[in-house]
Amino acid sequence: MKKAIIFGITGQDGSYLAELLLKKKYIVHGVIRRSSSFNTSRLNHLYQDPHIKNRKLILHYGDVTDSISVSSLIKKTLPHEIYNLAAQSHVAVSFEVPEYTANADAIGALRILEAIRFHGLEKKTKFYQAGTSEMYGKVMQVPQTEKTPFYPRSPYGVAKVYAHWITVNYREAYNIFACNGILFNHESPRRGGTFVTKKIVNGLCKIKLNLQKTLYLGNLEAKRDWGHAKDYVVAMWKMLQQKKPKDYVIATGKQITVKKFVNMVLNELSIDFLWTGKGMNTSCYIKNSKSKIVAIDKNYYRPLEVDTLLGNSSKAKKELKWKISYNLKSMIKEMVNEELNSLKNDKKYR
Repeated sequence: MKKAIIFGITGQDGSYLAELLLKKKYIVHGVIRRSSSFNTSRLNHLYQDPHIKNRKLILHYGDVTDSISVSSLIKKTLPHEIYNLAAQSHVAVSFEVPEYTANADAIGALRILEAIRFHGLEKKTKFYQAGTSEMYGKVMQVPQTEKTPFYPRSPYGVAKVYAHWITVNYREAYNIFACNGILFNHESPRRGGTFVTKKIVNGLCKIKLNLQKTLYLGNLEAKRDWGHAKDYVVAMWKMLQQKKPKDYVIATGKQITVKKFVNMVLNELSIDFLWTGKGMNTSCYIKNSKSKIVAIDKNYYRPLEVDTLLGNSSKAKKELKWKISYNLKSMIKEMVNEELNSLKNDKKYR
């Protein structure tokens, strides 16, 4: 029976990946950071009491910023596969905590790779590193492929570029089966509340239910390639099932602006709307009313903007036989429905 470790199992991707691996009869070891409050809500439906014999999901305390905990967990579990999804993953926040972002996102990957090498697991353990389209930053070509040069525009992007190249370095220097997944934006109902897609869905659902008046956003003209996290974790798993380790771009090949994403959510909520103004003065109103539902806040602009990201995943589709199950409309529909149900069941709403 295969064993896997997921660093970052409590996140959106980690929870979906855990589901996938458990369905494939893996024993899944998840690494979580100690917190005074519960941070495992995305795993509640998978949780197994530690007293259960032969349980398939086992959670451990640990942190990729702690070399000893990383090394000890890998030695203790001797996994066939390691997925490094742990990160300070918010781009804007990385400008506020650049040193921590580098420690977790860049050196974190190194700590795992070094533990594989140190414990002599080069021939046993396969490694997946979660890369990001933010590594392309100020894009050098459109669309972006595995051969497109990186030009990161945030501490987060810079840290992920280091993690990418240290993964390549350990693959070539020590013959470790190590892959980079260069994943473009991927969302779901489990997305964190501070990420723009979740923020849009949550804010507009609250407006629909008269729980909020206005949603404040930053750069509405930024273009992104958005897919569903469920599809993307399948690609992660497929990378580690190949005969040779390679790096892959995972993307839908389609992009829209943040403003168009807002429009799609408004349409899903059956809200008639009208946009007015330009630039920082752009606003959105409920049609035939004075109710401003979307406004711009300059504080939500990044110090350096990434204007456009669009991925070409033809290599993954050909070599991994990877397929996309969700289109953007079906993903938004799922996010909106779950958000509305959550808000309606909330005690504050009752």
